[in-house]
Amino acid sequence: MAYVVIVSDARSVLDEIRSVLDDGETEIVELMTGQEVRAVVAQDAPDLVIADSQIQNMGGVAVCHDLKLEESGNRIPRVPVLLLLDRRADTFVAKRSGAEGFLVKPLDPMRLRKAIEALLNDENYWDETYMPYTVDAAVGK
Repeated sequence: MAYVVIVSDARSVLDEIRSVLDDGETEIVELMTGQEVRAVVAQDAPDLVIADSQIQNMGGVAVCHDLKLEESGNRIPRVPVLLLLDRRADTFVAKRSGAEGFLVKPLDPMRLRKAIEALLNDENYWDETYMPYTVDAAVGK
């Protein structure tokens, strides 16, 4: 049984994630502000935090920075963070924040499920859905 914290101030995002996680075995806590996350992590030690990048005055990247700083000071347990990004350009900041994974919106259930499973299995998940294609421009190929 997994214990997952979802933080977003958008009801539609919370509902999308809940629909993927709601299997009768996963305990889900929904938070509407980033400021609430640290206290929940400190008290309950969830298995995963899923944070929307756009949350009023403390978005997902700030939440991740806060958790990773507190973790490095041994004030909270380690918890993997999955960031939900609005655009591909945000991936640089997501990686620098220490997040174990990110998805670029719009979300789809299959990618979301893969990302969640990866992080719960102590793996990283970097969404490559909207990555630019690379072309081998070598002459003669």
